[in-house]
Amino acid sequence: MSTTNLSDLPDFAPIPRSALGPAVNEQGYYVGRVERNLYWVTDGTYQSAFVTTSDGVVLLDAPPTIGNNIRRAVDEIASATGVSNKINYLIYSHHHADHVGASSLFDKNVTRIGHEETRRLLLRDDDPARPPNEETFQDRRTLEIGGERIDLAWHGANHSPDNIIIHLPNHDTLMLIDIVNPGWVPVYGSNLTEDIPGYLEAPANALGYSWTHFIGGHVGRLGTRDDVTLHQEYMADISASSRKAIDAVDARQYYAHYGENKWAAAKGHLDETTRLAAEPVIKKYSGVLAGADIFTESTAFWVMESIRLDRGYGSRVHP
Repeated sequence: MSTTNLSDLPDFAPIPRSALGPAVNEQGYYVGRVERNLYWVTDGTYQSAFVTTSDGVVLLDAPPTIGNNIRRAVDEIASATGVSNKINYLIYSHHHADHVGASSLFDKNVTRIGHEETRRLLLRDDDPARPPNEETFQDRRTLEIGGERIDLAWHGANHSPDNIIIHLPNHDTLMLIDIVNPGWVPVYGSNLTEDIPGYLEAPANALGYSWTHFIGGHVGRLGTRDDVTLHQEYMADISASSRKAIDAVDARQYYAHYGENKWAAAKGHLDETTRLAAEPVIKKYSGVLAGADIFTESTAFWVMESIRLDRGYGSRVHP
């Protein structure tokens, strides 16, 4: 295993205190009530949630970094409230291993529910840690489990082809994973998003529902509608700045300079466009959103490329 000289690591801007959530316990997790019998669990980086019902526990995602602490959190709440700790249902937000990679910890008889594309992708991936969901839906499905309602909806590809909205109307809560990180900017490439146009539309889809509490799947606190709106503003600023940068940079100078080395020219062109796109956004959001100085340039690159390739902006046809 390689070692790193920690003294060589860079320093970054301080984290706004508003970005931080509750402290985890000695076992490395925090569990708290969202509303009534809906609870959330975090290790400070990932999030899961569960509903206690008369028909057992409904678990929403199973991140491996939380792992067996999910069971401990459920047991803690069950013991304190006198309800069953038996997990009978597991809803997948999408197929990615970082959010459902601990699902194999739970009984094979657990009913797994998710989008039809989630099942197809899990069958393709053939990962024993992520048993494919047996129950599927296409666009929308309403679950009635133990007297509790959970609405599932797919609005199209965004972060992944199968990422869904999980709405709990009786708990005033919406769960949408890997789009908005409350208090923080997205990590690399807009949270490693596969479909930027869908990613940019997803917050508006979320705000179209009635809810107060937001579960985003990452970092250490719950979100609000204001968090989602702030994320929209951040991404809109990146999009607008990317268009200005595309207009400002003349790619021909790099190709003329590097001649036969086309990849050097491409790197020079795209790196400068990304730098110009990210610079004003970093300045505006540093101290507002945690990590703006760390990941804005990566997200700006991915958004800029989507604007060029998906939207065709800046494309020029040779005369």
